[in-house]
Amino acid sequence: MGATRLLALCLLLAAVVWTAGQRPRAVSVGALFDYESTIGRAARLAIELAVDDVNADRSVLAGTKMDLVMEDTNCSGFVGTVQALQLMEKNMVAVIGPQSSVIGHVISHFVSELHVPLLSFGATDPTLSASEYPYFLRSTVSDYFQMRAVASIISYYQWKEVTTIFVDDDYGRGGVSSLGDFLAAKRAKISYKAAIPPNANTDVISDILFKVNMMESRIIVVHVNPDTGLQILSIANELQMMAGGYVWIVTDWLAAVLDSSRSGYPENMSYMQGMIVLRQHIPDSDAKKKFTSKWNTAARKRKIASGLNSYGFYAYDSAWIVAHAIDHFLDSGQQINFSTDPRLHDSDASSITLSTLKIFDGGEHLLQQLLLTNFTGLTGLVQFDSDRNLVHPAYDILNIGGSVPRLIGYWSNYSGLSVATPEILYLKPPNMSTSAQQLDSMVWPGDSTTKPRGWVFPNNGQPLRIGVPNKPSFKEFVASGKGPDNVTGYCIDIFNAAVKLLPYPVPSKFISIGDGTHNPKYDDIINMVANNTIDVAVGDFAIVKNRTRIAEFTQPYIESGMVIVAPVKQSTSSAWAFFKPFTFEMWCVTGTLFVFVGIVVWILEHRTNEEFRGTPQEQVLTIFWFAFSTMFFAHRQNTVSGLGRFVLIIWLFVVLIINSSYTASLTSILTVQQLVTGITGLDSLIASTVPIGYPAGKFIRNYLIEELNIHESRLVPLNTIQDYADALNRGPKAGGVAAVIDEMPCVELFLSYHCNFRIVGQEFTKEGWGFVCTSSFMSLSIFHSRFSGRQSNRGNKLTCLSLLVLYRHFREIPPLLQTCQRPSFNFQRLASSREFMTSG
Repeated sequence: MGATRLLALCLLLAAVVWTAGQRPRAVSVGALFDYESTIGRAARLAIELAVDDVNADRSVLAGTKMDLVMEDTNCSGFVGTVQALQLMEKNMVAVIGPQSSVIGHVISHFVSELHVPLLSFGATDPTLSASEYPYFLRSTVSDYFQMRAVASIISYYQWKEVTTIFVDDDYGRGGVSSLGDFLAAKRAKISYKAAIPPNANTDVISDILFKVNMMESRIIVVHVNPDTGLQILSIANELQMMAGGYVWIVTDWLAAVLDSSRSGYPENMSYMQGMIVLRQHIPDSDAKKKFTSKWNTAARKRKIASGLNSYGFYAYDSAWIVAHAIDHFLDSGQQINFSTDPRLHDSDASSITLSTLKIFDGGEHLLQQLLLTNFTGLTGLVQFDSDRNLVHPAYDILNIGGSVPRLIGYWSNYSGLSVATPEILYLKPPNMSTSAQQLDSMVWPGDSTTKPRGWVFPNNGQPLRIGVPNKPSFKEFVASGKGPDNVTGYCIDIFNAAVKLLPYPVPSKFISIGDGTHNPKYDDIINMVANNTIDVAVGDFAIVKNRTRIAEFTQPYIESGMVIVAPVKQSTSSAWAFFKPFTFEMWCVTGTLFVFVGIVVWILEHRTNEEFRGTPQEQVLTIFWFAFSTMFFAHRQNTVSGLGRFVLIIWLFVVLIINSSYTASLTSILTVQQLVTGITGLDSLIASTVPIGYPAGKFIRNYLIEELNIHESRLVPLNTIQDYADALNRGPKAGGVAAVIDEMPCVELFLSYHCNFRIVGQEFTKEGWGFVCTSSFMSLSIFHSRFSGRQSNRGNKLTCLSLLVLYRHFREIPPLLQTCQRPSFNFQRLASSREFMTSG
């Protein structure tokens, strides 16, 4: 009897040992996603194909079948939670999914309590962290890396402010929060956050996009769900937010939508032109091509309307991750057992059956096996780092242009932006330097190849009010027509060209000041700026001391010292012009001296020098020949007496002076115009009593009276170039003026039309022309309140001195500034020849 009991006990022990080492016939794995979503349609078939491949592969789970149990979350957090609980009741060892970050946050609490690993191929919210949810494992790329890629693109194009449009849930808020952190590290920021409520209707989306369009930033990052994203873009197109000047950076949801379109890309894709789109990088491989063909064949048989996107590849690899982990779990001798949780009990007053939820006893060990995953799947190397992220996160960067998106580069956590594939860069040392960051050329919205500036003044602000003098004179510098857009001239061109150099557009409105018949008073225009009637005054405004006390000026864009203009005689040449250098008396005296010197030398030489001897007639000829030949230093007779040589030396010096004086006088007569009035400079003008012309409306009148003490009765106001010419031609005796005082640029333009006048003397002042704006740096609040209606740290961009980019920063005058009608007047020379134009 004892032997029988001992034998039975041995058989029982042997049975227990054999049972412990035996693999189960099947393991249950759950899958949780939305069947009818863009991601879910691709993921469902991919997971089913993966389970079929796992069960057909004898090297994985040998003798054990993977049973797949799928539940539809129906795009609802509540339904998804209920379905997750139903999966837990069926004793799942692991759950693949969910695709929604919102559901992931909820059910991660359940799986953590029940020790069931949750492997998500679609929940990309960075806040789903391992520290809070230890049994949550992400088998796709976290938005932490996607937002780092977006920040790298923004930094690459040197934009500083962006607007984000995001779905107002855990997925959207988590992504935008990460983007803000990365932008701050690159000295940029999110200037406006537009939150789209989940399941928002058209009216709500339109209102939110309208507010976005009112903001300054034109860099718009869209981070929403695939199923509502196209609606947002369509409404934005209706609001004309897809035009030139905008920049749209769209996260990977749009790539999933485009890739899922089996009939090619959507017909309404035309309004997406110029967008930057990110997509998870899936390296090219034979396995990828084979799976894509297999997926497409199965989709046609099942009449699945959508196509395969990148999330389908991650879903396929997720099933294989679970299979490998379970295989290692069973190889280690672990058993799949479930036990009840004493904390979960059925209440007498509740119909909810909590006791059916059981703890997976081997959940901790299976989780460790999942974290040790290391194989090459369709998405590349499948391996987790210490933060439970995939080791090689990377994105394709697409530019939508034409009928299909164009690949312009890649982003990887290893080397940042590049035009080379990440697989090539993994073989090289990492290089995150700024010079190494590269992208191919872009086509921007509006079919433009020029990088947009990135922001404009907000539409709820008012345009810059620019006052322009409407005057009849010197229209080449500034001319104001009837309409606000009919404003031309050199000063206007400089202002427009300077504003174009700003990194942002400046909306403006020109306001004509004056009747166009008489010159307006420039001091009155400057007072209008000081009184905030206008914001800026553009024209030929000289920067002088009295004006700087009431208004602020930009740095001078042209030099404009005052000069004097006077009439000159018209020189006429004739055959007897060579007699003009000397008067008749001078010619007589000079001739007498020649004869006298000849006689003196003859007297001193003829006794001892044979060359001065001969017949009386010959001696007279010698006297005249010797005397006049010394004028050209061509005399042939030699002097032998000391006294004769002394006289000759003195005479030759006198001849040299006569020759030089004659040559200089004749050259002056033939080439230099002679002044009519005798005014030679400022001093002679002040000392005289002649009338002086000046441009009406300018500061010159006050300067002549206050600084030079010229009596007011001597000053004659002139309005136009023709007034200048008429007054100078009439002269003081006929009711005109003896001279006109004006600034150098105006005088040079005047002389290009009238050549019978010239500048007298030197410039006697040193000013410059500048643009006038609100006085003092308190204008920060005035400018910014007009443009944005609120205060911000962007105010320093709107100061008078920085808003109007100083023309001295130009290194050459643009061709559009060469507008003079006369070739004799060169605007290029006028500006670029000034020393200060290229200084600083």
